[in-house]
Amino acid sequence: MDLQKFERDNSRSCLLASPVPDQCKEEPCCLGIDEAGRGPVLGPMVYGICYCPVSRKKNLEDLKVADSKTLSESERERLFETLNGATDFIGWTLHILSPNVISTSMQQRAKYNLNALSHDTAIGLIQHALDNGVHVTEVFVDTVGPADKYQEKLKQRFPGLEVTVKPKADSLFPVVSAASICAKVARDRVVKGWKFLEDLGEVDADYGSGYPNDPKTKEWLAKHLDPVFGYPQFVRFSWSTAQTILDSKAAPVLWGDEEEAGKSSSHSLLSFFSASKDSSKPKSHRFFLERHLKPLVDL
Repeated sequence: MDLQKFERDNSRSCLLASPVPDQCKEEPCCLGIDEAGRGPVLGPMVYGICYCPVSRKKNLEDLKVADSKTLSESERERLFETLNGATDFIGWTLHILSPNVISTSMQQRAKYNLNALSHDTAIGLIQHALDNGVHVTEVFVDTVGPADKYQEKLKQRFPGLEVTVKPKADSLFPVVSAASICAKVARDRVVKGWKFLEDLGEVDADYGSGYPNDPKTKEWLAKHLDPVFGYPQFVRFSWSTAQTILDSKAAPVLWGDEEEAGKSSSHSLLSFFSASKDSSKPKSHRFFLERHLKPLVDL
């Protein structure tokens, strides 16, 4: 698993894939989908697919794959290397969703929540497999949101495929377990080796699991808050955990029109970047300020 492409610019999402085995192009295949890192406030969310010929499901079961959450880190690493080494009948693809992409997606004006982002990512991975010649006939998915609605959505998008969406699919179907392992190993490696693109000086890398209720994660968030610029892109700004700390400890950000209207007496972040004005002079209307228009005094 070569993560260099993502590490060069971890502010963007990244797609990684194994070579497609010839057998997966020639025979009907089953494909499993799962994710790792949906809940953490730190780091990326990784979506993974794993696929193999239907005729070799038993071979996949014999590898003793299991839900990644039930395995130790060393077990996950060992199983991923086994999956990655079975190039004759197993393939995988990963979509690493940058925390920056997650936050900006969720905070854009047109609401785009995490469920919608997850669904679209899963759809994109299925399409990627099909576009690369994988002869997919069966798809098994760990649900995000109501399973029946998600299943119907996927069936409408891929009418030629047999789609099964179930809660806890990673513990029910080996091909989903395999996808879970691939996604979890990728996320763990990315989080451990995270390269901070911001000029932060020395950064404490002991940030725990990244989950909001982890004491180490809470301590790291408190320690690395910049009162003006907030957090590095390693943090998901859209999470309530980060928002609560920003609201209580960071400098308040007020839009210029709110300040002009006298809605708050607090200093605006804009005031740090603008020259002081003579308060005795009457203020121009917003229309003129936004267009940088000034009264003409000389002809």
